[in-house]
Amino acid sequence: MDARYGDLKTLVVSQEGRLLRVVLNQPDSLNAVSGDLQEDLIELWPIVRRDESVGCVLLTAAGASFSAGGDIKGMAERAADRERNGALVVGGLLQRAKVLLAGMLDVEQPIVAAVQGYAMGLGATIALCSDVTIAADDATFADTHVAIGIVAGDGGALIWPLLLPVNVAKYYLMTGERISGAEAARLGMVLKSVPAGQLAQSAEEVAVKLANGASLAIRWTKYTVNQTLRERLHSLFDIGILLEGASMLSDDHRDATAAFVDKRRPTFNGR
Repeated sequence: MDARYGDLKTLVVSQEGRLLRVVLNQPDSLNAVSGDLQEDLIELWPIVRRDESVGCVLLTAAGASFSAGGDIKGMAERAADRERNGALVVGGLLQRAKVLLAGMLDVEQPIVAAVQGYAMGLGATIALCSDVTIAADDATFADTHVAIGIVAGDGGALIWPLLLPVNVAKYYLMTGERISGAEAARLGMVLKSVPAGQLAQSAEEVAVKLANGASLAIRWTKYTVNQTLRERLHSLFDIGILLEGASMLSDDHRDATAAFVDKRRPTFNGR
């Protein structure tokens, strides 16, 4: 582990030349973006931004999946306790996602994400907010917030409509329907998809090319283009988080998360 990142519990960080490798390292939870992993990502991005020795970040994940998104079992436990759930929502639980993505978008060095297995919910947002996303053909992208009765407020509304025609994006956000890596490439959501066995090499080739390129020109080009994303983040996120928080207090969310744990179909009543 690089000494600059020694306090990060859930990430493996190493540097080779100007390429910084960051590995999401919670494979037992399919790298769910909650708890320590979320906090470590929040801490990571400002350190990267200040590090002039880094020309590019290669973001990968240990295990079978890039990230399964949120911890639905944890959500079910919170939803069952109305008082605790309300206190967490009011206390800024969802604001951490905004802090995480704002830090990521402020990083001037390009970020290349290699996606295998699931990239769901906030995990999909992180993958798609990277500057270059390369997916395995059989990877799976989805924003599954609605499937558990909550608003896609912590990232899906930010990035999906920029990568897809707006009505196509709304369809996927409103249904939670899944998209394969190959289909994501066809739709233009990711740069390309490759057979799973070629993913690591393909992503590394792109990352090395960017790491050793004209660093000032690359960084400032990215920063300029990302201004649109930063503006969207600040214009959309507050209302998205407010509505997501409200939906987290709904009966629909409580039943959907319980249904996930019980392995049954949820019942949605619009309450």
